[in-house]
Amino acid sequence: MTEPALVKDNACFVCGPANGRGLQAQFELDPAARAAWSRLTLPDWTQGWQGVVHGGILSTLLDEVSVHAGRTVGPHPVTAELTVRFRKPVAVGSTIEVRGEVVEVRRRLLQVRSWLAIAGETYVEAEARVMLVRLPID
Repeated sequence: MTEPALVKDNACFVCGPANGRGLQAQFELDPAARAAWSRLTLPDWTQGWQGVVHGGILSTLLDEVSVHAGRTVGPHPVTAELTVRFRKPVAVGSTIEVRGEVVEVRRRLLQVRSWLAIAGETYVEAEARVMLVRLPID
């Protein structure tokens, strides 16, 4: 089996406009602050326990915002490692903001801090190592 190429087809589960089953998140980038963010409302189908958003969905959002923050430093960022800390459960239907900031750059390896907040209060946070890959992109 060959490794997949990095092909942008707009079908990403989190941000792909061509993925009708995805979250359709739109991310803003601030290259000067090396940061990215998005604001969205989490629909019912993101539920794990009754009325609570599944932790995997929350982790996925923090992964995605970390990669988008990495785009402010260089092309083709991918997650190498992600550590998530859950502080409080997030209710289905909540309007959330996810933010990520590059806090350190070592060649092609970025350290990114990200968090998910509701009305300014942090519910979930993460640390990510993001790699800027040098693969051909189709």
